[in-house]
Amino acid sequence: MSHTEAAPGSSLSAHRRGRELAEAADGRTADVLVVGLGATGAGAALDAAARGLDVVAVDAHDLAFGTSRWSSKLIHGGLRYLASAQFDVAHESAVERGVLMTRTAPHLVAAQPFVLPLTPLVSRAQASLAWAGFRAGDMLRLAARTPRQVLPAPRRISATEARHLAPSVRAAGLRGGLLSWDGKVTDDARLVTALARTAAAHGARVLTRVRVLELTGTGARIRDELTGEEGEIRARAVINATGVWAGALTDGIRIRPSRGTHLVLRSERLGALPAGLHIPIPGETNRFVLVLPQGDGRVYVGLTDEPVDGGIPDVPEVPETDIGFLLDVLGSVLDTPVSRDEVVGAFAGLRPLLDTSAHEGAEGAPRTSDISRRHAVLTSPDGVTTVVGGKLTTYRRMAQDAVDAAAVARGLRAAPSPTAALPLIGAAAPERLRALPAPRRLVRRYGTEALAVHALAAQDPGLAEPVLPGHPVTRAELLWAVRHEGALDESDLLDRRTRIGVVPEDRVRAVPTARDILARTAPVHP
Repeated sequence: MSHTEAAPGSSLSAHRRGRELAEAADGRTADVLVVGLGATGAGAALDAAARGLDVVAVDAHDLAFGTSRWSSKLIHGGLRYLASAQFDVAHESAVERGVLMTRTAPHLVAAQPFVLPLTPLVSRAQASLAWAGFRAGDMLRLAARTPRQVLPAPRRISATEARHLAPSVRAAGLRGGLLSWDGKVTDDARLVTALARTAAAHGARVLTRVRVLELTGTGARIRDELTGEEGEIRARAVINATGVWAGALTDGIRIRPSRGTHLVLRSERLGALPAGLHIPIPGETNRFVLVLPQGDGRVYVGLTDEPVDGGIPDVPEVPETDIGFLLDVLGSVLDTPVSRDEVVGAFAGLRPLLDTSAHEGAEGAPRTSDISRRHAVLTSPDGVTTVVGGKLTTYRRMAQDAVDAAAVARGLRAAPSPTAALPLIGAAAPERLRALPAPRRLVRRYGTEALAVHALAAQDPGLAEPVLPGHPVTRAELLWAVRHEGALDESDLLDRRTRIGVVPEDRVRAVPTARDILARTAPVHP
């Protein structure tokens, strides 16, 4: 592969989409149809294609359109699940975190330090409990065989060091802090894009803007959302990976969505943040508000865990009650509380938790924060395999289990899953990534393909310009997204291939540049 090219066969483009949609709907029968292109769906497409199966994967919108772009960007080691005695979920999370950090996506997932400041609001008993939890989390790391050099050990730190790592924390009464580490993905939507492109490189047809109107065990009636044309995709096995929307396509699936809200602040508001923050939620023993520096001039503060009733929107609204709650908890540790007008953006995602209560709305039903994060793979009477529950960290195992179940249910001959050792597009050993002659920020977003993105800017100085002042994303990155990452419109560019759109003011300013890139870009044939 040339330093100025994408990985062979991996480029997604408008031209490729049109050609492969026509092929998928021409009457042939694929081995597997995957519906939904979030992390789990894109992971299932990769898993099936990597086993040698003929795969079509569709989404009514775009890659990572739903819950997969609204996460905290954390790749959890499972500590929270230990506290609720979900030992299998905790171990699975730690194992999958290690897979991402050491084998499949070390360019996208790295260690993130967190400080839990020991303020007067944190009792010594609470501090001892948290410290025991962090030590247990380190045991999970050991059990998952993730090397110490990948995830350092937790340790107690002085008030001076705590203030160095989190300078905006109130000094009065601060008696030190607890430093811990977890995994963090550079960008959850970029992880999904890497999955989809890796699947495409293995022969999967990855088709966005294709809505499923009706789903059965032998395929789907579909509509091209760009042209309005309807058609049919036939398949020997069908996997429903649409998350919170799964029940709309398959009878008998009951989802109890939980809303997780994050606030977006400008980085200068909290100052330099070498580490994130764990802020205990008053009255809770195992829940924290997280302060998450993003490295792009923004900081996220999250998250809530609130049940959602009624219909499932395409893009969830953020209620003022969530914003107020997060600001109150954040303010409990800061020298100067953050005001409402300093919140420059907010977003919410809906966790697709499986409703296992005997009666919907029954008295005594658990809070959504108490519902298990175990995933479930269910097969309907007509043969549709649905995968629900889980979380971003365990997408790969969810995808593997879904393909295994679909293969058994439909009698497909499939090799064992290879994805635990299959590097995603851009992945390489850490020492090779460090040696790449490209800006570090690009390497953390594109891995080995950072060279190709950087070369675009070198060939045309205009492409080296930032999309908007004060934000690091360049015009070259937008061009790359159109040519190789399947971006079809300005929303794809600003809301998913980059994170510019999480601040509405920045989005408005960036739209003209996005439109200019789209207008001047001739599709490149893969």
